[in-house]
Amino acid sequence: MTIAQVAQRTGLTAHTLRYYERTGLMLEPPPRGGNGHRRYTERDAEWIALLTRLRASGMPIAAMRRYAELVRRGRDTYVARKEMLEAHRADVIAKIEQLRSDLEIVDHKIDLYAAKSGEKNEAAHTRPGPPHLGVRPWLHGDERLLRPG
Repeated sequence: MTIAQVAQRTGLTAHTLRYYERTGLMLEPPPRGGNGHRRYTERDAEWIALLTRLRASGMPIAAMRRYAELVRRGRDTYVARKEMLEAHRADVIAKIEQLRSDLEIVDHKIDLYAAKSGEKNEAAHTRPGPPHLGVRPWLHGDERLLRPG
């Protein structure tokens, strides 16, 4: 595959793909064709897809580089890779929980404005997401905002 094909497939730019190679994120540099252009393999594309997911889930580039280094070192690093991914997983779960909490606040504010504007807010009972856990003054910083009217 050409760099353009991999870029289209992964959603990354050619510049980002070159950066991944330059900074040691690739398992090995992609081979060059007779014209000197990079020729990515299916394995390269799958690895780049994994890197994209790790980055999207918040893994820092330095950690991704460390992970790539462990993979290059082979089977003796399985335990270290597993531990690294378990730690990253815990970070992702914490971010998801924070986002759920943030969404609860947004939902509460939507419900509050619907009530103040006299709207029936059917969505409050049908929208997906965490259950509404009640009104809490700390959500607003001003208890007066909680009173109807």
